[in-house]
Amino acid sequence: MTAAGSPASGRHFGFAEWFRPGEYERTENLLPGIIGSGASYLRTHLSWAEYLAPGGQEWFDWMIPKVGSQIDLMPCIHYTPPSMSRTGRSNGAPKVLKDYADFVDHVLTRYGKHFRHIELWNEPNNLLDWDWREDADFQLFCEMVGGAAHWARERGWKPVLGGPCPFDPMWLNLMGERGVLNVVDAVGFHGFPGTWDSEEGSWGGWDMHLGEMRSILDRHNPQAEIWITETGYSTWRNDEMEQARRFTRALQVPADRMYWYSYADVPPDVAVQEGLWFDPRHYHLGAVTHENQPKLLARLLSEGGIDRLMDVTRLATPHLATGAAPVIITGGSGFIGSNLADSFLAEGEDVIVLDNLGRPGVDQNLAWLTERHGGRVHPVLADVRDLRGIEAAFQDAKAVFHLAAQTAVTTSLVSPIDDFEANARGTVNVLEAVRKAGKKAPVIFASTNKVYGALEDIEMVEMDDRYVPADRAIRDFGIDERRPLDFCTPYGCSKGVADQYMLDYAKSFGIPTAVLRMSCIYGPRQFGTEDQGWVAHFLIKALSGEPVSIYGNGKQVRDILYVNDAIAAYRAVHGAIDTVKGRVFNLGGGPQNSVSILLVLREIEKLVGEPLQTAFGDWRAGDQFFFVADTRRLENELGWQASTRWKTGLRQLADWLQEHRFGGSRIADERVRVTA
Repeated sequence: MTAAGSPASGRHFGFAEWFRPGEYERTENLLPGIIGSGASYLRTHLSWAEYLAPGGQEWFDWMIPKVGSQIDLMPCIHYTPPSMSRTGRSNGAPKVLKDYADFVDHVLTRYGKHFRHIELWNEPNNLLDWDWREDADFQLFCEMVGGAAHWARERGWKPVLGGPCPFDPMWLNLMGERGVLNVVDAVGFHGFPGTWDSEEGSWGGWDMHLGEMRSILDRHNPQAEIWITETGYSTWRNDEMEQARRFTRALQVPADRMYWYSYADVPPDVAVQEGLWFDPRHYHLGAVTHENQPKLLARLLSEGGIDRLMDVTRLATPHLATGAAPVIITGGSGFIGSNLADSFLAEGEDVIVLDNLGRPGVDQNLAWLTERHGGRVHPVLADVRDLRGIEAAFQDAKAVFHLAAQTAVTTSLVSPIDDFEANARGTVNVLEAVRKAGKKAPVIFASTNKVYGALEDIEMVEMDDRYVPADRAIRDFGIDERRPLDFCTPYGCSKGVADQYMLDYAKSFGIPTAVLRMSCIYGPRQFGTEDQGWVAHFLIKALSGEPVSIYGNGKQVRDILYVNDAIAAYRAVHGAIDTVKGRVFNLGGGPQNSVSILLVLREIEKLVGEPLQTAFGDWRAGDQFFFVADTRRLENELGWQASTRWKTGLRQLADWLQEHRFGGSRIADERVRVTA
């Protein structure tokens, strides 16, 4: 197998994904991701009712061959046409039981070359007005499914019996006594621990439930396999790490197959069986969002399959001694967070690294921290949007650095609600967790210069390679903290809201907080992208020999700050929190490190020894022609200074990237030649 889920792991899995009639584009969009995740199997439905509806046959004529030609497909045959149902509804029993077997026979004839297994009904308890405890009803169900299974087997296919949810061993045993288990090759099991199956209530554990199933099957059909035909975990509270953990646990249970429900979230405008938004958990069970954006589970599977997923989910959880007082860094696996954590760990502190690992590559930073500092690193793999999931971590904190955020303007324009949830609600959750802990731990917050808006009122002079303000004071010193706030773009709004909540919690609740409004930070351990971390992104592109995309004309000016200097500022604010609480500071490289994009690109060309391929695009929303932070408040009150000049820092980042991302082999010769 060449997909991401390599056989080296010894484990295989599938997804249960319901493709609805007419979802041609959705099917085309999701299928490559399902294949790319390393899935070996796909379970989908072939609704009898939808097949006979207008356009139904045309849809299934396209969908079944499309999917079945690319992956081991198992269709689930269910939903009686209302006109043929005893109840007049699609999930009722058919008037003539043989009609179900006849439809299964038709499906095998028309589509059978595209699959080996066929599932008979989804959940028997979905049949309206059927009560298996009533002997007459149960006999009808056994006749319907048993007859269809027998005929499918006679024709050479392998029938799978759908199981009730929650699992009922009495039902399964009766199916054996009525002879149905003798004519199936596998029996399905549905279980959703942590989502619908309460750990303390109906859920007794995988071993218990599947052990009961195995003992019943051994009495009636020892050759029958046990398949988990549906299991999953809803991320409705944004706990994507827990979803990844649940997936790995399901892989290790004693079943012959595991289908994860589902690959993609249900679109918000689609009604589930109980109705539209009857239960929000239904809408967040996917490994990707309804817009096909990967959650942590899908990203890890696509990056390295099951082995990659297992490596990340094995990361430790905190094991702090009672009464220990750790430093908490939210977003602690990120670029700035990991460098900040390293500085505290190097001094012997215990550090809780709270991170959802949502940004590609940051788990490498966490691995680096644990390799360097061992047991004093305490990962809490959770999301700040999930208050219930993070509260316990703050119980004994002596200091909190809140860096977790959605960091890209572009992403905020695509998904403003998600941006708000991460930046605004996530910040309030952190503040509430600190307030509930009752120890008034200081909280230092990473804000942004975007809270000042696009600065459109500042008159600019266009030079050959940069913009400069016409106002001499701004040109010489930059933008100071007295600048009025002017939120622009959803990202600016969400960070601005968080900024102001942080300051207000100092006033309203006496929590010692401080805010650092940052310019562009760069340095080692940064996995820069086009949307955020542009200095590292440009270097990565240059070292890869790839073209660089520039939005605008490249003359926009920023003051870039090397990460070691940023860490020094955070540490200085923390050290003086009693005197600076409730205050805000601008943090950037200042005028001495102000550069245009064009100037940085020229310096990168010198470092790599060859010209860069560049392409220019339209300006992006909210982009500032000029932002240089006036850092005199930090300098005068805390004695902080930016000590690394930008050319030196750029060279150090290039060296780090060459060693850690490119194996030291890409441009060593050119660097020697340029130096010479």
